[in-house]
Amino acid sequence: MTQHSRDTPQFYLTAPSPCPYLPGRHERKVFTHLVGDKAGDLNDLLTHGGFRRSQSIAYRPACDQCRACVSVRVVANEFRPSRNFRKILARNVDIVGEQRSAVPTSEQYSVFRAYLDKRHRHGGMADMTVLDYAMMVEDSHVETRIIEYRKRGVDSGITGRGEDLIAVALTDVLSDGLSMVYSFFEPSERSRSLGTFMILDHIARARRLGLPYVYLGYWIAGSRKMDYKGRFLPQQRLAPSGWLRVDASGEVPSEPQD
Repeated sequence: MTQHSRDTPQFYLTAPSPCPYLPGRHERKVFTHLVGDKAGDLNDLLTHGGFRRSQSIAYRPACDQCRACVSVRVVANEFRPSRNFRKILARNVDIVGEQRSAVPTSEQYSVFRAYLDKRHRHGGMADMTVLDYAMMVEDSHVETRIIEYRKRGVDSGITGRGEDLIAVALTDVLSDGLSMVYSFFEPSERSRSLGTFMILDHIARARRLGLPYVYLGYWIAGSRKMDYKGRFLPQQRLAPSGWLRVDASGEVPSEPQD
């Protein structure tokens, strides 16, 4: 890759492929590479414009005649957990979350493999090996962290660490928030609602860090896989005119948010 392409991002368009979220539709993506000294700044800028990161690639949907994928970010300081969210937090009071450098481990991969085999065995990631997982974690030129969630042990009050690993989140640290790149959990712990719990924990972490937003990726109305993101309110959704606020009432104001 030339120095020019490192300093000036080049954008590319994928060929159409079946949409994994809405049956009968096809998706296309526009993408660029995140490399070099300015990768973090570029990732910040592109995330604000609705892009997501996967390894050293930033992408966003560019589908013909479809705008179902909507970027969402939770307004962390104003978020107040609903009764159902409070129940999930109480259900996981025995979980300890620890932020670590983005270094893959065999323990993480064991949970990742169980998660894919149970919940996404027919998906595009189903055949990922331990080396593929390592690349997913390590192939990043931006500030990335791993947050491990473990069951509290007898010494956790002293060490601050848990014991059995049951969930993991790969998270980018942006100038204005935390971006949840990918998360997974032990499928045998389904009753804990760990996917929701990790989002709630990230909202709390963003507040402690003084960061205004938690980026959740794409919300897709009508998609069982993605519709859940609309429950974390208040949030902002990216429209052609800018970020629009959505409150608990579900109303969207006409003025974009900065």
